[in-house]
Amino acid sequence: MKDHFKFPFLSLAAFLILGFSSSLQAQTTMEEFMSKWNNSKQFTIDVLNAMPDDGMDYKTDPEAMSFKEQIHHIGTAIVGISQGFLMGKDPGFSIDLATASKADLADYIAKCYDYGAATIQALPADKAGEVIEVFGNNVSRRQVMALLMDHSTHHRGSAIAYLRANGAQPPAFVGF
Repeated sequence: MKDHFKFPFLSLAAFLILGFSSSLQAQTTMEEFMSKWNNSKQFTIDVLNAMPDDGMDYKTDPEAMSFKEQIHHIGTAIVGISQGFLMGKDPGFSIDLATASKADLADYIAKCYDYGAATIQALPADKAGEVIEVFGNNVSRRQVMALLMDHSTHHRGSAIAYLRANGAQPPAFVGF
């Protein structure tokens, strides 16, 4: 009778151990995160550059952000969240979106991503795990880094839909 319980118990234990160890291996190192961050920067600039100049003010509906506002929002969020929650300093740059050219916006986005990268890399290791209140949630600063990536992806995805709606070919996705 004992042997009937032994195999299922050992199988369950092995499954749990493998599942737990694989979740530990799935964690991203800073080097891996920064590689993905730099890909996100280039992909965002490529999406921006794919939009024809006459599509920069395109909106899916009157309440939506325009294409250029979607792209600008990615940058301003990187800077604002990095300053507010990742101990970032004053970035020392800004942009007037109303008068900015596509090239100006591309330069601004590059600076925002570079600022975010510098802020993330300067964050002391003991502060990265610190739990802080962010938008009503208690999260670690590492989770804020993931939020920055997710937020950029979300708005870049919207911008890609705007490209397609304007007949523009989006750049190929770069995952790693």
